[in-house]
Amino acid sequence: MERMMKVYVYEEGEAPLFHDGPCKSIYSTEGKFISEMEKGGIYRTRNPEDALVFFLPFSVVSMVHHLYEADSYDVRPIRSVVVDYIDAIARRHPFWNRSLGADHFMLSCHDWMERMMKVYVYEEGEAPLFHDGPCKSIYSTEGKFISEMEKGGIYRTRNPEDALVFFLPFSVVSMVHHLYEADSYDVRPIRSVVVDYIDAIARRHPFWNRSLGADHFMLSCHDWGPKVSSFVPHLFHRSIRVLCNANTSEGFNPSKDASLPEINLLTGKTTGLVGGLSPSRRSVLAFFAGRLHGHIRYLLLEQWKNKDQDVQVYDQLPPKVSYYSMLRKSRFCLCPSGYEVASPRVVEAIYAECVPVLISAGYVPPFSDVLNWKAFSVQVDVKDIPNIKTILMGISQRQYLRLYRRVKQVQRHFLVNAPPKRFDVFHMTLHSIWLRRLNIQIQDQ
Repeated sequence: MERMMKVYVYEEGEAPLFHDGPCKSIYSTEGKFISEMEKGGIYRTRNPEDALVFFLPFSVVSMVHHLYEADSYDVRPIRSVVVDYIDAIARRHPFWNRSLGADHFMLSCHDWMERMMKVYVYEEGEAPLFHDGPCKSIYSTEGKFISEMEKGGIYRTRNPEDALVFFLPFSVVSMVHHLYEADSYDVRPIRSVVVDYIDAIARRHPFWNRSLGADHFMLSCHDWGPKVSSFVPHLFHRSIRVLCNANTSEGFNPSKDASLPEINLLTGKTTGLVGGLSPSRRSVLAFFAGRLHGHIRYLLLEQWKNKDQDVQVYDQLPPKVSYYSMLRKSRFCLCPSGYEVASPRVVEAIYAECVPVLISAGYVPPFSDVLNWKAFSVQVDVKDIPNIKTILMGISQRQYLRLYRRVKQVQRHFLVNAPPKRFDVFHMTLHSIWLRRLNIQIQDQ
């Protein structure tokens, strides 16, 4: 890297918005990096033809400080400066257009989301299909999020003109429970409710038609979430869909959709679910218990059920054996997909400080924008199910301890808190929506 890493720093722009930043504050990482790049050194090149990457040296912290009026929610001055700056770069130099910005980078340490993320929750619809959801089940993530948004808090705005995103607060779980007749395969009642609801939103408010739904989001932890979204084409193709069933083979688009963790809270709380034994007291190499749901579990059970003391796989636990105690004393917890890709075992493993082993095809793990899943989990291809023991035994004690420590580090991002706390699952979900909202294009009127 020291030989090849050459950075060209664009010289356009003036301090304090450009070429400068805070070095004595909570945002000092931003200012320190800009300062070092401005000084020069072995990584900076003055010849753009020698550059491997191009640095856009603007300071978001400085822009917020100098251009943003507190509590105005008006980011137009900042937007104008950034857009004009990139336009100038693209006009004066060939490098931006050559790669469409792919070999350029910006840097920011400003936590802009807490200031700017304002969600308008449509008030149309009545419980139990709208404004409500399950908080004590395998689908609790759906109900908990709807409940928190209904309560209000710092992220909800009652004025749609202030909103950055618009929430469609319908519960797919509740619709399936109240509108679907078991084994009928007739989804027309659900389709009718969803289509009529979006039609009403579009008629009564200008916001859906303005973006064709692109700055709107739905959230569902039910397996049918993707299917229900398909009843309205713009909801499927343009809106942000926050889904537990984050399956790329079923149309999940990671650049616009967000993956939601599936969390089974039978009591509605995480009490008694968080924590596990120390690594030295974990006597089981790998553990799984679950019913025969889907092809992947069939392969897992066929290969490993009752066949190995190190890899303990059950379709039904023996009497007096606790599922949660097994999680707590296992080094690795197998998390195979069932009928659908998502599994509550992923979060159960993280809660128990057991390294999750993801066995799936097409699954996008939650919060992958900011969490490097390879750093705290093991990912096994379906074809390698027969080799699970070999793969896990091949992980050294040092590597395992690193994975274990990182599981403990990321645990807070999957915790359900009441009220929510910074960096927990509620905030991580909002952050996923925030990142996707930044890419939205509003239709010209």
